[in-house]
Amino acid sequence: MSRSSLYKDPRHGKIAGVCAGVANFFGLEIWLVRILVVSATLLGGGFLIILLYIALSLMLEKQPYGEPIYAQEHTIKSKPWEQGKTAKQLLTAIDADLIDVEKKVQELEAYLTSDAYKVNREFNKL
Repeated sequence: MSRSSLYKDPRHGKIAGVCAGVANFFGLEIWLVRILVVSATLLGGGFLIILLYIALSLMLEKQPYGEPIYAQEHTIKSKPWEQGKTAKQLLTAIDADLIDVEKKVQELEAYLTSDAYKVNREFNKL
């Protein structure tokens, strides 16, 4: 998925969709971008932030309906337990992770006990 274009997202926005569009573009959660904008406004950048918000709301195009929504791929809450999943879903996710780790350990053990590892180790000693 390409994040080459910045759009405003009025479907998920509160005022003009600028914060939602910025959140989608950078892969953040919308509430986090809103808090940053309000904090920056209250902490001294009021006129500049409001001017920038109005300029972006006028300059940015609306997000086309066919475009993917990046906010669902956010990186802030990437762990299953941070996403509000149920205990059963958590256990399923943890079980899948442990199965992956077990496969990697088995592959590592197979390599360390193989002749290829012994040959590579002897070549590296030269």
